[in-house]
Amino acid sequence: MRMPKVAVVGGGAAGFFFAVSLKEMLPEAEVTIFERSRHVLAKVAVSGGGRCNCTNSFADVRDLSQVYPRGHRLIKRLFNVFDHRDAYAWFERHGVALTTQADGCVFPVSQRAQSIIDCFLSECRRLGVEIRTESPVASLSDLQDFDRIVVTTGGSARRSAYEWFAEAGVELVEPVPSLFTLNIADEALRSLMGTVTEATVMIPATSFRAEGPLLVTHWGMSGPAILKLSSYAARLLHDNGYRMPLSVNWANQKPDEVLAELRRIAGSHAQRQILCEKPFALTGRLWNYLAAKSLGQRSQGPWGSLNSKELNRLANTLCNDTFETDGRAPFKDEFVTCGGVSLKSVNPTTLECKTRVGLHFAGEVLDIDGITGGFNFQAAWTTAHAVARAVKESNKNIP
Repeated sequence: MRMPKVAVVGGGAAGFFFAVSLKEMLPEAEVTIFERSRHVLAKVAVSGGGRCNCTNSFADVRDLSQVYPRGHRLIKRLFNVFDHRDAYAWFERHGVALTTQADGCVFPVSQRAQSIIDCFLSECRRLGVEIRTESPVASLSDLQDFDRIVVTTGGSARRSAYEWFAEAGVELVEPVPSLFTLNIADEALRSLMGTVTEATVMIPATSFRAEGPLLVTHWGMSGPAILKLSSYAARLLHDNGYRMPLSVNWANQKPDEVLAELRRIAGSHAQRQILCEKPFALTGRLWNYLAAKSLGQRSQGPWGSLNSKELNRLANTLCNDTFETDGRAPFKDEFVTCGGVSLKSVNPTTLECKTRVGLHFAGEVLDIDGITGGFNFQAAWTTAHAVARAVKESNKNIP
């Protein structure tokens, strides 16, 4: 039986995981990774602040749609064969010790993305995977000598990045950025740069909302809460030019609960200065900003001086503080793209193109994307493993 020649287009997370997995399943296969740039695994190197949040415990995930705004049904199907537990075991078995944080994020014990990179490179050397850098692929015809082509080029907000394989009849979903921070042209807010607080963020008149730490920056807002919201609402924000209303619940509680707490403080601490008695564990700077925004000069007085109307206005600011977004962050910080190869174009088990035999897709090039927290890397491992299994099975049909 002749062993297959397999071309992997894209030297990123999914490409390397596929290559190593296939060689372990089918040692005699000829596997070549083609990477257009000078360096492989560049995205892995910078992910998680250089620590590589490689998966998640999924402990707090009740439904995969919570963490995969697009592609959750396919991921659920593929998890039946290779999920986060399998990925954790795979890396530890290959010499990368992992640790799980309280928030469910999984990192190398070394706290270095290089541990993941070194693992992939050493396994490729051991298994005989050929790596060709500075080797862009311009057309499927460039790879006509290969039995199987696995596209793992990752996501891109440029449709042109997908055109070279569109000749195979692949349906594309318009790619747009996901996981990004937001500009907010509010100088008073920006003066709070560095402030971090737990909050709930929403886009009014929609179902899009997210909770978690919110970071105030010199350009607007960032942090897990904003990143999650940007993922959920990626297409809506894109279609509106990233200029939409944004509502923030700074208290992280219901309006009636907030109003009740403010009334309690006003009654039991009537003589205390408003700015000296901070509710809901807010930082001093943030509380001063919110009180002044809601009450103006009245924020300089005692709690007991506030009337019912002012307490209601303060409660509304704490629960429904509204801003206008003014675009994405002023630098290219998005690491994830939604869109790409439509899941309708691939077999849901093998991820093989329905219109071109021998052409498979894995990783973010597919219309699958997750929120921050290691979920996108997990999608890369899961889809790459599915393709490796499919290529192994297809080899039975090669004479």
